[in-house]
Amino acid sequence: MENLRHRALRMSGRDPGEAHRAATTLELLFDLAFVVAFGTAANELAHALAAGHVGAGISGFVFATFAVSWAWINFTWFASAYDTDDWRYRLTTMLQMVGVLVLALGLPAMFASLDHGETLDNDVMVWGYVVMRIAMVLQWWRASRQDPGRRAAHTGYIVSIVVSQIIWVALALLDFSVGVSFALLAIPLLIELGGPIVAERRFGGTPWHPHHIAERHGLMVIIALGEGLIGTMASLTALTGEGLTMDVALLALAGTAMTFGMWWTYFVIPHGEILRARRNRSFGWGYGHLPLFGAIVAVGAGLHAAAYFLDHHSELSLVGTVMTVVAPLAFYVLALYVFYAAVSRSLDPFHLLLVLSSVGFLVAPVVMAAAGVSVTWCLLVLALTPWVTVLGYETVGYRHNTAVLEALRS
Repeated sequence: MENLRHRALRMSGRDPGEAHRAATTLELLFDLAFVVAFGTAANELAHALAAGHVGAGISGFVFATFAVSWAWINFTWFASAYDTDDWRYRLTTMLQMVGVLVLALGLPAMFASLDHGETLDNDVMVWGYVVMRIAMVLQWWRASRQDPGRRAAHTGYIVSIVVSQIIWVALALLDFSVGVSFALLAIPLLIELGGPIVAERRFGGTPWHPHHIAERHGLMVIIALGEGLIGTMASLTALTGEGLTMDVALLALAGTAMTFGMWWTYFVIPHGEILRARRNRSFGWGYGHLPLFGAIVAVGAGLHAAAYFLDHHSELSLVGTVMTVVAPLAFYVLALYVFYAAVSRSLDPFHLLLVLSSVGFLVAPVVMAAAGVSVTWCLLVLALTPWVTVLGYETVGYRHNTAVLEALRS
């Protein structure tokens, strides 16, 4: 029964062509920490929007979702290449989860500092990152010792992590003004994004698994979509004092249809096949998920802001409330089409028609709100937006996907 123990194994790298590679229960448990982090970011954005602090809320949300998404991406790509599932790996992953929770704990203070403070209060967030980065460096160090053939790539990752983290800590301790802090944050940000590119492209890279990576990102999209259902539930709670009315039913339909439509549009893209056939597109594909994650979570935050409006706890107008959902949904639609064109290296004129048709369903709710139509009906019309793509794909667009897959396989 020795093979059932989680004894220490050699971290020699997984087979990138391994059959039936799927997400592990440890990875799913790890993702739960990010449910908390994304939920906190969405809640803080909704609160800021409802209070009328739109600029501060959006700035804080962009910063927060990048930090959360990047922490997840760092672990996920490493795990795809070096998941041993032994006791050392498991305990190091647990340490990273602690760091994620500390990061989430620091989000409210960061949002508050953008609204009321003169300096950026991201100290707790940075310490959460310190915990995660200690664990991540230990993982890469272990891989460099046990997989010496790829040591150059491992060193590239370690150097970029350590250097960027030192800068993050220094900026947190120096307490610059908000404007100066955001300007200086570009330095560690470039190191964060550039380090993996250098390690993978110049130093040989790591044996990540294309279909496993595609599945992992798809699971994170589903987690982000969960914020849409949470936002819908918050709005429903604001209405249920009147009992089960038609407005309650329509709002439930609107939120669910919007979330379901976004899910459908994301998963029509053959992510795993693209990565399997064209590993060199991994960075455009992986980094392209950062705006997608943020937009999806922001839609949920917008629905939560609508709940504040329905509960008469919002400083926003009716038009402003509708825009809190319209804007991120519009960004998602545009980002998804740009993402698909970039990773598939293809252009379909039919997609332009679908985008223009989607614009109509994005503009209509704003016009309706300006005319005094209720939030519920505005959101119901808005929920049709992703379904333009769904209908277009299922009737015509699938042919383009077929051509893309044939080109990849050839």
